[in-house]
Amino acid sequence: MKTREEIEERVVELLKTVFDPEIPVNVYDLGLIYRIEVNEDLDIDIDMTLTAPNCPAADYILEDVRIKIEAIDEVHKVNINLVFEPEWTKDMMSEEAKVELGLD
Repeated sequence: MKTREEIEERVVELLKTVFDPEIPVNVYDLGLIYRIEVNEDLDIDIDMTLTAPNCPAADYILEDVRIKIEAIDEVHKVNINLVFEPEWTKDMMSEEAKVELGLD
């Protein structure tokens, strides 16, 4: 059985495969993931945001996150909290994402 740390690492790997269809950078490197918590029961809580509250791809992105995380065998339940505090800014992006988007 995997440890909580191993599960969290797997979650991050999978989040790096979730993309906003309009932006060629994954949600993790965009800085849209604010918190990942794996509890003792291997339930997962994720706090995430969007680049804009009225993002037209919101449902698609949230569902993609949920499907991918629920596919981890050891995970029992996934809870995704969509939050808008703090407000997302380009400063939250990884250096790799800034380079990819030509912002560095």
